[in-house]
Amino acid sequence: MCEVLTNNMASTPLVLSTSFSSKLHLTSHTNKSHLHHRPLYSSPSSSSSSSSSSSSSSSYSISKLNFSSSKPLLFSRKLVARVSSEEHATEVRDDSGLVGEDAATFDLEKQKLSSWVYFTAILGVVLFILNLIWIDDSTGFGKVFVDTISGISDSHEVVMLVLILIFAGVHSGLASFRDSGEKLIGERAYRVLFAGTSLPLALTMIVYFINHRYDGLQLWQVQDVPGVHQLVWLSNFISFFFLYPSTFNLLEVAAVDKPKLHLYETGIMRITRHPQMVGQVMWCLGHTVWIGNSVAVAASFALIAHHLFGVWNGDRKLSERYGEDFEIVKDRTSIVPFAAILDGRQKLPKDFYKEFIRLPYLTITAITLGAYFAHPLMRAASFKLHW
Repeated sequence: MCEVLTNNMASTPLVLSTSFSSKLHLTSHTNKSHLHHRPLYSSPSSSSSSSSSSSSSSSYSISKLNFSSSKPLLFSRKLVARVSSEEHATEVRDDSGLVGEDAATFDLEKQKLSSWVYFTAILGVVLFILNLIWIDDSTGFGKVFVDTISGISDSHEVVMLVLILIFAGVHSGLASFRDSGEKLIGERAYRVLFAGTSLPLALTMIVYFINHRYDGLQLWQVQDVPGVHQLVWLSNFISFFFLYPSTFNLLEVAAVDKPKLHLYETGIMRITRHPQMVGQVMWCLGHTVWIGNSVAVAASFALIAHHLFGVWNGDRKLSERYGEDFEIVKDRTSIVPFAAILDGRQKLPKDFYKEFIRLPYLTITAITLGAYFAHPLMRAASFKLHW
């Protein structure tokens, strides 16, 4: 994962980041009108002699280099410098470098067995509590909740829309107030609150959709058309690579590690800055084409609208948290898949494919295939809830 180190200089920040985990600490002394050029590997003492040669019009100086590791560093990341001349100042940026995080990295040597033991224990506790207070008809509130919403209308389409609206309001609302909430009760406690309210509502929405997916008005029927099943299956399979970037940090999802708001810039993020929205659109279109009725249309409309709002809300939160770094990432990524690549703003490295040959993506592949073959079990479990 790349590290971005920003120096607070008198005029403008000089940012260097590396391909390795070694940390580069820079202390720069500059005046407001000129930045003096020195080689990156100059000794600390060389900066003092450069002060007398201020006639150089477009250069910079580095007065001190401190390395936390003896390994050599490769300066293949971002360089931002304010270059001034007698006429004007121009900001020069090498956009081939990363200011965000390297996504889907998983270093087995850095994993702690205790952390994954905690994760397994927390997952078990969460599932037990979810069953007790929501799923089990004798003790939970899930059926009461669904019956209450169903009393609003006899239309399954209306009920589906209301269920998604409630989930979207709670989910996006809590996400919007994340900064304030974390300051008030802490990152881990807020993640528990966020998951504890979103999970039962999401489960209710999914179960209701499965149980009533064929109860609406049939608008078209293409399930017998050759090639449609294969096309729908492929689109849904690909959608999961966009839908679940949260698998990059499972320990943070369970609050074992302190949850963070990440600014990713590699892997799926090179294709689109909002992969969850793209994945949701793909999933909705595939299921709507296959089912072809009014319930599927209503569900897809509401889910896509929710994720389109998430595009705006997500950019807003990242901008507030990361400022200039997010603006740099925003400039060289796109919401529409592949748009930044096609217009040249996103420069793919030669070994781009290696960013996908990582454990989290392999895990998504296994889970997606498992979920497909488990569809009969999912339908049977949903039917037993009678929601």
